[in-house]
Amino acid sequence: VAFPFGAVPPQVKAHEARQAIQDGAREIDTVLPIGELRAGNYRSVVADILTMVREVDRDDVRLKVIIETAYLDQRQKVAASLAVLEAGADFVKDSSGFAPKGATVEDVRLMRSVVTSEIGVKAAGGIRTLADARALIDAGATRIGTSSGAKIVMEIQGSAGRG
Repeated sequence: VAFPFGAVPPQVKAHEARQAIQDGAREIDTVLPIGELRAGNYRSVVADILTMVREVDRDDVRLKVIIETAYLDQRQKVAASLAVLEAGADFVKDSSGFAPKGATVEDVRLMRSVVTSEIGVKAAGGIRTLADARALIDAGATRIGTSSGAKIVMEIQGSAGRG
């Protein structure tokens, strides 16, 4: 919902989510309003996410909020993670895959330190190997988003055969 920059009004996001749920979605990924966050409008960001939380909670659908770490400085990453936690979403996610960089151990570690164990942390973007996935899980990711899933599973199966 609201890919790739979250730059649509909350009502539009809610409508997109409602349609996706009607079409069978059980989880929704949405992008927080990056421009609002970068402008320092924290309350507006929380309100935006809260609109989505209320929309998906009616149907017991999980909400993952993408903060697009590639466009944020450290302080903004912390603020974004806090906004996701405060609004009551289920996951904070680092990247949509449209940004110039994806998951990093440092960003995942930071997000996890902010949200503690209260919500999930999803790492996505550029995760191509089992070593990448393990490093991100060790940093605090509870989910991995990758287009290299089959390759990673083959690596797991190969390493199991050696041990």
